[in-house]
Amino acid sequence: MFRKLAIVVGLTLLVAGGGTYYSFDIPDQAQVTDAVQGKQYSIHCLDAKPKAAIDRNGMLQVTVWNIYKQQRDTWQTALETFSADSDLVLIQEAKLSESFRHYLAQSPWQVTMANAFAFLDTPAGVMNLSRHQAAQTCAYLAVEPWLRIPKSALLARFPLTNGQQLTVVNLHGINFAWGLDEYRAQFNALSEQLEQAKGPVLLAGDFNTWRQERMAVVTRFIEELGLHEVTLDKDLRTRVLGWPLDHLFYRGLKLEQAEAPGTDASDHHPIIARFRLLESKGAKQ
Repeated sequence: MFRKLAIVVGLTLLVAGGGTYYSFDIPDQAQVTDAVQGKQYSIHCLDAKPKAAIDRNGMLQVTVWNIYKQQRDTWQTALETFSADSDLVLIQEAKLSESFRHYLAQSPWQVTMANAFAFLDTPAGVMNLSRHQAAQTCAYLAVEPWLRIPKSALLARFPLTNGQQLTVVNLHGINFAWGLDEYRAQFNALSEQLEQAKGPVLLAGDFNTWRQERMAVVTRFIEELGLHEVTLDKDLRTRVLGWPLDHLFYRGLKLEQAEAPGTDASDHHPIIARFRLLESKGAKQ
């Protein structure tokens, strides 16, 4: 079910014939869990029977944030602030440390996580925090071509008060690849599910769009799906070579307001957006 991957750290030591080896546990298949306290994973998908819709009276607030494996001391305060009014929080680089487990155990969130890999027996990957359960959550893996450590994604479906179903993708994009084949394949793996989605769609995460060619892959993907990028009133998103790394795209919802405020709690700044449901089930916005 798992394979071991040893990574050599320290170029100087490596050249000298030494080196420090760190062992990663890499799942052979995509794994997802809603029982993060026990680290019990299911293969690919989890199904549930939600007791309530994810929105509140037709309003839906979403936070998207790469939490940088909670490496900075202020991560919890920042997360609580950014998610205070949110119905759904989409996290990248979540590390299931003891402190994060404690936070989750004390919080009201429904939690689902994709296990991309485990380092020193600590799982890491993308994570969804939601006010209510999803009807279904499926995990996806894409392997970094150079490091061979996977990036993960979650595709979840939530009931809405207007009778529709919201499809949400939380994705951490492949980073260490100069070519585009693996990067493009990561998005293509989700295309069929998103094309078939009859209700609203959200596609969000840290896409690692650090050059024009990567952004072009994403742009073509969202255009084919009829998605729109949120317009940010304040845009402090982390940028590399001038390109923002984090994105939130939508379809079938009305955008009310969105911003990307600054923080020192991660190397990424969050996106926070508020949407309104459309009355017409067949309409797109």
